[in-house]
Amino acid sequence: MNSNRNTRSRQLRNIGVIAHVDAGKTTTTERILFYSGESHRMGEVHEGTTQMDFDPQERARGITINSAATTVHWHGTQINLIDTPGHIDFNIEVRRSLRVLDGAIVVFDGVAGVEPQSETNWRLADQYHVPRIAFINKLDRVGADFLRVVDMMEERLGAKIVPVQLPIGAEGEFRGVVDLIEQHALIWDRDDASQPYRVEPVPENMSALAELWRARLIEAAAEIDDAVLRPYLNGEVIAPEALRAALRRGTLASTLVPALAGSAFKNRGVEPLLDAVVHYLPSPEEVHQGEGPFAALAFKLVADDHGSLVFTRIYRGHLRRGEVVLNTATGKTERVSRIYEMHADQRVERESAQAGDIVALVGLKDALTGHTLADPAAPITLEAIETPEPVIHLAVEAKARTDLPLLSKGLQTLLREDPSLRLSQDAESGQTILSGMGELQLEVSLEKLRQRSGLQLSVGRPQVAYRSTLQRATQVHHLHKKQSGGPGQFAEVLLSFAPLPRGEGLRFENRITGGVIPREFIPAVEQGIRRAAQAAGPEGYPVVDFEAVLLDGAFHERDSSSMAFELAAAHAFKQALAQGGVQVLEPVMAVEVITPPEYLGDVIGDLHRRQGSVHAQEQRGTSAVVQAEVPLAAMFGYIGSLRALSSGRAQYSMRFDHYAPALREPVTA
Repeated sequence: MNSNRNTRSRQLRNIGVIAHVDAGKTTTTERILFYSGESHRMGEVHEGTTQMDFDPQERARGITINSAATTVHWHGTQINLIDTPGHIDFNIEVRRSLRVLDGAIVVFDGVAGVEPQSETNWRLADQYHVPRIAFINKLDRVGADFLRVVDMMEERLGAKIVPVQLPIGAEGEFRGVVDLIEQHALIWDRDDASQPYRVEPVPENMSALAELWRARLIEAAAEIDDAVLRPYLNGEVIAPEALRAALRRGTLASTLVPALAGSAFKNRGVEPLLDAVVHYLPSPEEVHQGEGPFAALAFKLVADDHGSLVFTRIYRGHLRRGEVVLNTATGKTERVSRIYEMHADQRVERESAQAGDIVALVGLKDALTGHTLADPAAPITLEAIETPEPVIHLAVEAKARTDLPLLSKGLQTLLREDPSLRLSQDAESGQTILSGMGELQLEVSLEKLRQRSGLQLSVGRPQVAYRSTLQRATQVHHLHKKQSGGPGQFAEVLLSFAPLPRGEGLRFENRITGGVIPREFIPAVEQGIRRAAQAAGPEGYPVVDFEAVLLDGAFHERDSSSMAFELAAAHAFKQALAQGGVQVLEPVMAVEVITPPEYLGDVIGDLHRRQGSVHAQEQRGTSAVVQAEVPLAAMFGYIGSLRALSSGRAQYSMRFDHYAPALREPVTA
């Protein structure tokens, strides 16, 4: 595999568009396609004509479900762009996209500002060290306020936001922006993109405000770059190029975030947004070293009638069609039969790809999300992609027993595509249980299964994914001894168990000294505890957030084995639960309700009846906003209740926040 191809000669950006649901993310992406010349017709979400939301379910529901990749070109720069879902149920799409992207546009609703999922996505971008720019959208809407959203971002996200534009006009009068770097105004005279923007002097009534915010911009740039600091201290004119270079440096270091203004739906602000992508977001070589033997990360799978498309980010080296790659997760080599550049659901075949490219590969049968593909002569393993734990279950059965093999195959395909789904068998009923992040995700997944296979399904009611934990610290001695002809089984362990704070998981520590248990058997002790914890709690709920410490033990030269120590540890753990007591935990959701003020009292009263805890209220534009924590078990069917008590005018969003002791008996079917 050729590793000498140089990516530094290419002008390239790998970016994502992320936002809370309904912030205008897909509309912004559609406008990017139009203004870059990639599309000659603007797709509209409300008409079901978008290019990026091409799945029939996406068009029918009016939301993004799957992340979609495309490529556009803007003034000599190639932009590989991924449009991601905004709904919390499809957060895995955001996670795996941010893992492989070099930068992001974060879209905010100019009225709602920082919403729950925009905050969640922002934290994910922090986790993956993704530089970003902010696009404050929908400034044509009643109640929109650019500077209020900037303040919200700084307060809630803890980020330093540097506006590089100010809006001209508000709500229905929004017609342009002041460019604080170039010190002129950009005016859009029409809503329909039939005319380019005009460049004009800054409106007189905005000159003082523009000077104030330009001064703040220069101060932010001067803190980063001496090329700005020196002329700033000397009172000299600072060139726009110097300001942009300083802001770029700050953006790449994630010490600041440039903020832009616009209304994608009204075709205002999109061209400067594309300019900002080029000016401030990194090229691949500024983030990753592209030279060396081939290395890439598989970050998404899409199954079709001909096999699987494996979406891949190439970090190093060069790949040609027909070459063999090593999957370091499986240890197997496979041949890449096709390489595609993706444009939503359209494919453009390529002979090769190189470091920095995001492409789809065909021919890889064993690759899964998070697997590393490498040159067989230079194996390497890249950081994998974290997947969230499911919080909701439902039982799935085929109505016809003869369809069981088809159901099993279809469910396995869903799991390959979406690693945030889980599959298990109920030990008592024998039912197949599908688990995920929310009702909508499971509903969409099963509809996909029906469409692909034509299966008739029986689906149970959604169930909460309860967990359990140890209530008190305890110490357990267990001797596992069995003799029934032939080799026996012998393992003796002394273990202490103690609860941990929520979210800490399972910790295992070995404090044995002197070799009372041979080193090769220690992993079996940990494995026995981990396996038992998967279903040892009441009703088979997994046991979480505890510490297990191996203190002492004994072994037999002939009869001890890894299996014996695994069984001993599992029995000891079950004994610890009996001695220390078990507490059932339930998922608690962070809920945000946006309602007309006249329904505020009813909304809060309803949340309290659901055992919710309201911790914040605020006015946002003309609406009242309530933030609360509510047990997931109490949120089933909430949308119907909310519509009824608000005459259909209130809306809500929720995301998983934490596990807490269950306030009532677990909800079962």
